[in-house]
Amino acid sequence: MIRSYVIQRVCCILNQTDFPGDPVISYRGGIDGFEATAVESDQKLDVTSDLVTSYSQHLETRHDNLLESLFDDETYTKLYSYKHLINGFAVHISPEQAETLRRTPGVKSVDQDWKVRKLTTHTPQFLGLPTGVWPTGGGFDRAGEDIVIGFVDSGIFPHHPSFRNSDSEPYGPLPRYRGKCEVDPDTKRSFCNGKIVGAQHFAKAATVSGAFNPSVDFASPLDGDGHGSHTAAIAAGNNGIPVRVHGYEYGKASGMAPRARIAVYKALYRLFGGFVADVVAAIEQAVHDGVDILNLSVGPNSPPATTRTTFLNPFDAVLLSAVKSGVFVAQAAGNGGPFSKTLVSYSPWIASVAAAVDDRRYKNHLTLGNGKILAGIGMSPATRLNQKYTLVAANDVLLDSSGKSSTSDCQKPEVLNKNMVKGNILLCGYSFNFVIGTASMTKVAQTAKTLGAIGFVLAVENTSPGTKFDPVPVGIPGILITDVSKSMDLIDYYNVSTSRDWTGRVKSFKAVGSIGDGLEPILHKSAPMVALFSARGPNIKDYSFRDADLLKPDILAPGSLIWASWSPNGTDEANYIGEHFAMISGTSMAAPHIAGIAALVKQKHPRWSPAAIKSALMTTSNTLDRAAMSTLEPPWIPVSFLMQVIKII
Repeated sequence: MIRSYVIQRVCCILNQTDFPGDPVISYRGGIDGFEATAVESDQKLDVTSDLVTSYSQHLETRHDNLLESLFDDETYTKLYSYKHLINGFAVHISPEQAETLRRTPGVKSVDQDWKVRKLTTHTPQFLGLPTGVWPTGGGFDRAGEDIVIGFVDSGIFPHHPSFRNSDSEPYGPLPRYRGKCEVDPDTKRSFCNGKIVGAQHFAKAATVSGAFNPSVDFASPLDGDGHGSHTAAIAAGNNGIPVRVHGYEYGKASGMAPRARIAVYKALYRLFGGFVADVVAAIEQAVHDGVDILNLSVGPNSPPATTRTTFLNPFDAVLLSAVKSGVFVAQAAGNGGPFSKTLVSYSPWIASVAAAVDDRRYKNHLTLGNGKILAGIGMSPATRLNQKYTLVAANDVLLDSSGKSSTSDCQKPEVLNKNMVKGNILLCGYSFNFVIGTASMTKVAQTAKTLGAIGFVLAVENTSPGTKFDPVPVGIPGILITDVSKSMDLIDYYNVSTSRDWTGRVKSFKAVGSIGDGLEPILHKSAPMVALFSARGPNIKDYSFRDADLLKPDILAPGSLIWASWSPNGTDEANYIGEHFAMISGTSMAAPHIAGIAALVKQKHPRWSPAAIKSALMTTSNTLDRAAMSTLEPPWIPVSFLMQVIKII
């Protein structure tokens, strides 16, 4: 069977009846002059052997010959030859040429290429790693030793302390891993340093589609987004890295397997996500290079429309071959919850990971002059103890009220009167701009700081069901009042206390308040809980959303408000632009928790197959939270819940 992808509008899977067509991983002989390359399930394929090299070249030659026999050279562009996990290629052709390919005798099917997207510190303690699991492997400085975790993601920011080589215990050579290290075109330095052992990028499909912009997306493994650095640090980031944002420390971060090596396969990009052809090329390269674990915080927007069975599409077929090669695969389940059949991780042979809310809650409070205490969220320092400050609403301190829209959301300090704001608490309104990402809490804090305010309050006056409010670290006292009724209490108090003339202009501000300390989290017993956004099953069979008689996701892991490294180049998270750490949520964050735990299991039990590791994770998981209450939640919650790692190791 030849599997191939056509970029632009179509993507093909081909089968020539006169050619056996097995990829390297499963070829057992049958072609004159080419001996079998398949190995037993407990063996690693030697991709450097003459047998593999010769047979791989043979497959690529057949790919080229097929295309040359059908099309003129200038009418198509072949992007990739897939030889190790599937036998196929990616090629850029027109819809008419794709139809010709489909009608060619021996061609099994033709599928359109489709896009994929990203599925976006305390958790080692929450999972019991420092006191339970790491000591069994020699402590955190040995946890994950010599295990390579591959990340198909948005790249990596190699200068982050989470990815530095250790001065006291430097990494030695790892001959069995054969990955390449690209050179940063700006610094002329390798992306690898011992901790990072491989760094490559894949963008041929993105380039021919016209989506790739080198100045924004970086034609290198450099992370232009932050997502890839975040997932890599969750799974394998160094231990004990201080998390500092806006001058405050929010604890120390560590990956699940802090001594594991990192192999980077960049195939996702800031603005458009990625293309299956690039992702498949990255996966094939990762397995070829010799990774032990593969993390995929990536998935499709919806079921592939051109495949009859979701988990038999080319992407999932590659994952099957990866598992057959001895690689454990963790994939994010998707963020379409809480509705059923929103899962986008279909493969039965991999671990599909749902997201849990762990036991941390960042709460804060606003104390008003009338004695009312309003609960909210905000990772900020407190105002001065036993002192109240005047509240001034943004709409009441405009420099020019004419022609100003959305001024209440405090995104533009230049339209507000600094003399009226200075020394006071700025009262702002939560607008729709925050929902769509054109406004941020960080910008509110910057506005308040620019104007000399003591702090700020952001009030939510109306909201839609399911709206999610995440705490954001800010460098000055600040709070977000998420409860609409509490926000109305604040506004009523402000209006009653504020004196105005007949035109509505403020004569005197009399409302006062103080902001509490939100820097320290509160630990709850009601954890873990399935995150509202986490995709639910059951697995679907096809684009019509018929049941596939397969329960998914497989397991639950922390995925809400996760601290980890970030790329200062990233712009997708408005609250963390220019920062080196970010606290974000998604099943993208849950999957690398499982990838890192799988690395610990692999280290302890090196001969265990991916299926054995998955089984151990699932069968030792717990369905009760810390208060001994059930975490079960309809509809179609994960089959297994938070793993109890010490029981596996």
